[in-house]
Amino acid sequence: MDRRDFLKAAGVATAQTLVGAKTYALAGAQEEPARPVSANDQIHLALIGAGGQGMYDTGTAVQVPGVKLVAVADCYDGRLARSKEQWGDGVFTTKDYHEILARKDVDAVLIATPDHWHKQAAVDAMKAGKDVYCEKPMIHLYSDGPEMIEAARATNRIIQIGSQRVSSMIYAKAKELLESGAIGKLNMITAWWDRNSAIGAWDYTIPPDASTETCDWPRFLGTAPKIPFSAEQFFQWRKWKAYGSGVAGDLFVHLFSGTHFITGSHGPTRAMATGGLRFWKDGRNVPDVMLGLFDYPEGFNLNLRVNFVDGGSEGEGFIFSGSEGTMEIGGGGVTVNRVPRETEPGLTIGTFPEAMQKQITAAYREKYPLQHPVGPLPERTERYQAPKDYSDSYDHLKNFFESVRSRKPVVEDAVFGFRAAGAALLSNLSYDRGRVIEWDPEAMKIKA
Repeated sequence: MDRRDFLKAAGVATAQTLVGAKTYALAGAQEEPARPVSANDQIHLALIGAGGQGMYDTGTAVQVPGVKLVAVADCYDGRLARSKEQWGDGVFTTKDYHEILARKDVDAVLIATPDHWHKQAAVDAMKAGKDVYCEKPMIHLYSDGPEMIEAARATNRIIQIGSQRVSSMIYAKAKELLESGAIGKLNMITAWWDRNSAIGAWDYTIPPDASTETCDWPRFLGTAPKIPFSAEQFFQWRKWKAYGSGVAGDLFVHLFSGTHFITGSHGPTRAMATGGLRFWKDGRNVPDVMLGLFDYPEGFNLNLRVNFVDGGSEGEGFIFSGSEGTMEIGGGGVTVNRVPRETEPGLTIGTFPEAMQKQITAAYREKYPLQHPVGPLPERTERYQAPKDYSDSYDHLKNFFESVRSRKPVVEDAVFGFRAAGAALLSNLSYDRGRVIEWDPEAMKIKA
């Protein structure tokens, strides 16, 4: 199904029925007809980092009307060849992304490199006059954040960070529900992202021709420690701290982005994490199980979990707990459950003499008479469902390209991206140091 077919299908999609709940269909931008775009109004896009995520993002990006891929940079010959197979022989390919940034026909770049290249590629691109869509996490080191924020300000370039749920119609509805008081005062959020497969645990395929002839190993290493060529580290880079940011940078950052978007918070003030290498003892130096606890200044706690050995299928979700109910994100929608709290004072008289029990009960009922509601009880469960095959990735990229044209702010700029990634990487610091880490979410700095 191509994008046009999907848009037609989404427009007539019906919400799934949830037993015991009142269910509503969510409607969003993907149901709107695409605006015609002339050939002269095309945005010319270049991809930097043509691995699995980069190719997926690009495949989604070119379905946005008026976007054309013109160039690809990657350190592996096979991915450059595949890019031409996928997008046409006319696509310019190179191992050196600076050649792309020098091209006048490139308007914007999509950066999907290993984490340790995000900052430099993004800063170079903005200084070259290109707008940037940068995959999460925005940073690999805390020092990356201020430099990226300043580069965006100084160059007046658009930069969108790629945690796509910030553009999701589901998360927008959750934000609306929370702000409306649907679950009362928020006190806790529980979120998780579990996996149970080799590919989910970053054990990506290594091609049979991997060598120093086909892979530009020095360019891949960049600022990382200089070591002999390792095909495993080249193609499975997330398993090492030198290039990736562990489960925190890969998955916690999505959960932080969703939390901050829905609650409006700028981040936690305290973080504590634990975990370990429980199953994937294959030479990696980052944990495959991580648990994190975070204090938020707004008066709620966040509890996160990633487990790469959960014994089941991949699953992710959120539960927001409030004083008047819970709100759950999962299964392509958001569900609110309300269980009214007792508003009367407690009546605990079972240990009193029977005569006294009767006396107290009579006085209690005089003060708090039984209520007999008129009409139907309010719905305790409400479900808001996105259309089948809904893509928040499409909406996030569409938002980016609209900003490129209009120069209006994106939904996930460098400040938002730094606050989400900065909060996520607190988990790694706490895990490594074995202690609570203090964070200033406004100044975006670790406290001494």
